[in-house]
Amino acid sequence: MELLKMISVMAIPLMMTIILLHGYIKKVNLYDAFVEGAGEGFKTAVRIMPYLIAIFLAIGLLRKSGGMNLVVGLLAPITKFLGIPSEVLPLALMRPFSGSGALGILKDIIESYGPDSFIGRVASTMMGSAETIFFTMAVYFGAIGVQKSKHTVPAALISHFAAVIASVVICSFMFR
Repeated sequence: MELLKMISVMAIPLMMTIILLHGYIKKVNLYDAFVEGAGEGFKTAVRIMPYLIAIFLAIGLLRKSGGMNLVVGLLAPITKFLGIPSEVLPLALMRPFSGSGALGILKDIIESYGPDSFIGRVASTMMGSAETIFFTMAVYFGAIGVQKSKHTVPAALISHFAAVIASVVICSFMFR
């Protein structure tokens, strides 16, 4: 255990040292490379800003308009059949769009049901096993100018659905 703690404490400083030494050995002007990379990062941030604004606006509208509650109500019979607690459905629906929105829903679930309840454990597991698909796509595809994501969205949504099902199955196996 002590070895793991030492590795944990030393990992980032060691990585930084290795990167700096590698640059020095390769005779790279590290300051110029850093400034150039920071400039490109800023340009990328400006380029993807419209995509991020669109996602955050859509998420806000969905939550404030009651659309999320409507969708949860419509999907409740299906989730009941699949054994997914309806209380975690808002989290499952929000997670592909927004990490912070999903974190807010997770906070509400844990406050309502407790962290050691089955619902709290499923929600926590789901939060850790799924990705913010559309946010990630907006950032990365926006950064490189991808306009069409023909196969990415279906594949990502299938993996998200698998993560939701796996969260319920694993928690059912481990905690029931």
